[in-house]
Amino acid sequence: MINQISENEISQVIEVSKKLRRNILMMIHNSKSGHPGGSLSCIDILNVLFTKCMKHYPECEQNADYENRDRFILSKGHASAALYSILAHCGYLKEEELLTFRKFGSRLQGHPCSKLLKGVEISTGSLGQGLSIGCGMALGLKLDKKDSKVYVLMGDGETEEGSVWEAAMNASHHKLNNIIAFVDRNKLQIDGSTENVKSVGDIKSKFEAFGWNTIEIDGHNISEIYNAVNEAKKADKPVAIIANTIKGKGVSFMENNAGWHGKAPSDEELQLALNELK
Repeated sequence: MINQISENEISQVIEVSKKLRRNILMMIHNSKSGHPGGSLSCIDILNVLFTKCMKHYPECEQNADYENRDRFILSKGHASAALYSILAHCGYLKEEELLTFRKFGSRLQGHPCSKLLKGVEISTGSLGQGLSIGCGMALGLKLDKKDSKVYVLMGDGETEEGSVWEAAMNASHHKLNNIIAFVDRNKLQIDGSTENVKSVGDIKSKFEAFGWNTIEIDGHNISEIYNAVNEAKKADKPVAIIANTIKGKGVSFMENNAGWHGKAPSDEELQLALNELK
């Protein structure tokens, strides 16, 4: 029986997501650069993972169980503002540091850097590589006889790259039931619709053809995210969770608009967005 998340917990998670979205927008506005659309589309997933599902330790090496932590890989590294926002919420850094995002000398680089910040397992940003890295981590954990999980969050545009499907084949071959991959299926990338740039078709069926269990969810429904992860944890093979999301979620003029893939809001646009997220 899958543990259910209570209505009270769901309400709390939704409120946290609003706060995280505000932080994302303020970070990108302050730096005058960044990727709001894809950060806003995936933040509910990160929120549920880090606050409700993953074993992780903000105090890092000070915790005796640190080596048994779950691993998280943000394959779509350009959505770093989302990762930094949830890491700050969980205590890996102070929230005031968020406004150093993309500034010279900051630990909060435009793409996550594992040498600078605890909670970042691997430096990412070269799209199409996160799942391969996750497979290596998952295989290593099995060899070390650890029951930790590896979570990988990919963008749907990444699935246009062949390396993703080599990794999918590898995970199935090695029976890596300790890897859970999310696809942020917001259907937009920097040049427009994923279907117009290079149609990715039925991603769910593709992962199934490579021997994965698959689950399709509403990537903004807290209960569906939570239940999918709990179901995935019990699988006997790798699991792909196809999360249907909205690029720019939470800000009406950014939603489903590819123009907000990599653009900072102006002063006026920021205020409008923050008003919507009160």
